[in-house]
Amino acid sequence: MDALDLLHNRVSCPALIEPGPTKQQLDSIYQAALRAPDHGAIRPWRFLTVAGDSRQQLGDLYLKAALVENPQLSPERQDKIRKMPLRAPTVIVVIAAVSEHPKVPILEQEISAGCAAQNIILAAHAQGLGAMWRTGDMAYLPTVKSGLGLTEEESIIGYIYLGTAKKVRKATTHDLSNYVTDWQGIL
Repeated sequence: MDALDLLHNRVSCPALIEPGPTKQQLDSIYQAALRAPDHGAIRPWRFLTVAGDSRQQLGDLYLKAALVENPQLSPERQDKIRKMPLRAPTVIVVIAAVSEHPKVPILEQEISAGCAAQNIILAAHAQGLGAMWRTGDMAYLPTVKSGLGLTEEESIIGYIYLGTAKKVRKATTHDLSNYVTDWQGIL
């Protein structure tokens, strides 16, 4: 696949089914993630792969965290939360593993981890896989972060859901004038 074609036509795929990525595809995806822009070459990221029965355990962790926040959740809402990780065969947790650095601010390190997440999505698309980047409450709740083994300095950049796209949407073309202007110098 041509690189510009990949960039111009990648779309989020919210409905993902089996099969999920193979080990070879995941290895390629992670190699792409490690090529993200990284000021200082400090690699401010790490990744957790959640597949198979581990997705149910992640759902249990989500529910535990949600009940800490709101013990009065309805049974229907509890069931929905527990099933969130089952929306795809594989979930990659992208973690910003930041540290104090004399030349690289924390924000740059978090952005770098976000770039790694984007590379994951692009590498998945290049291999014919569907991907969806999700965050939501489960990226911020202390019970989830603790249950996934994050340190105090780490944060969840997102959950990348991977699998076979049930339906592929066509990429839309945007009017660049809504987003791009030429700067004419100091005002």
